Amino acid sequence: MRKIAAIFLASVLPLSSTALNAKEPNMSEPQNTITMKTQVKQLLKSIETGDQKPVSYINPQKYIQHNLNVKDGLAGFGEILSQLPKDSAKVNVVRTFRDGDYIFTHTDYNFFGPKIGFDIFRFENGLIVEHWDNLQQTATKTTSGRSQIDGPTKITNLDKTKENKTLVKNFVEDILLNGKVEKITNYISTKKYHQHNPNVADGLDALGKALAAMAKAGTPMTYEKSHIILGEGNFVLSVAEGKFLGKHVSFYDLFRIENGKIVEHWDTIEEIIPKDKWQNKNRKFGFPK
Repeated sequence: MRKIAAIFLASVLPLSSTALNAKEPNMSEPQNTITMKTQVKQLLKSIETGDQKPVSYINPQKYIQHNLNVKDGLAGFGEILSQLPKDSAKVNVVRTFRDGDYIFTHTDYNFFGPKIGFDIFRFENGLIVEHWDNLQQTATKTTSGRSQIDGPTKITNLDKTKENKTLVKNFVEDILLNGKVEKITNYISTKKYHQHNPNVADGLDALGKALAAMAKAGTPMTYEKSHIILGEGNFVLSVAEGKFLGKHVSFYDLFRIENGKIVEHWDTIEEIIPKDKWQNKNRKFGFPK
């Protein structure tokens, strides 16, 4: 762990030979999909193992950090790693997806405590140049009995990626942003809806009851802006912001789609810290247009 932290902190060192020789990703080659996904998985796993090689997958002169608790660039990430207690970090990447230049992952972490996290990495000219994430403390138990991370991982229906992204985009706009609840069965299956949010039970009825209870208690979950929709096959990730329990938050929602309907949901909700506490100026979102 200390070795990899030292490498990140040494951001003034010249570009490694591996990084110099990295090729620009060819979006038409399926083989390259495996390479980019593997690079990200190895990079995340190196937080646990201290493996030095994955550092070379990052552009050392351009690494834009959107985790507001971390300073910009490789030096910022290295500083955080150096603060971890020895042998404390655990990283289990459960799901990995690709959408163009983006790789996004769903991970079971122990990183300053147990957390479930989504990470998004953007590649440019064969190197990682940008990072977003959303972390939530792992729950001790869930209402549905499912964990926050378990469930299917197999990517299918690659030919329906665009269709499934459109489904989720319209769901976010109609239901989450504009409250058109009468349309909810256009998007979520009435027969099967597996829930991994720790406070909500399985099924569409349970979702409705949970949202109604929060509204009645004066703590509604309010989506205010959608920032990006990413997907691969039957999995689609929505990134949005809004209010939850009276706090300004980031919503990352992962949906699994079957036969044109949402049948499973995972999420993380993270409070967006006040601007005077930001360690970088890149904003929580700031996705390229």
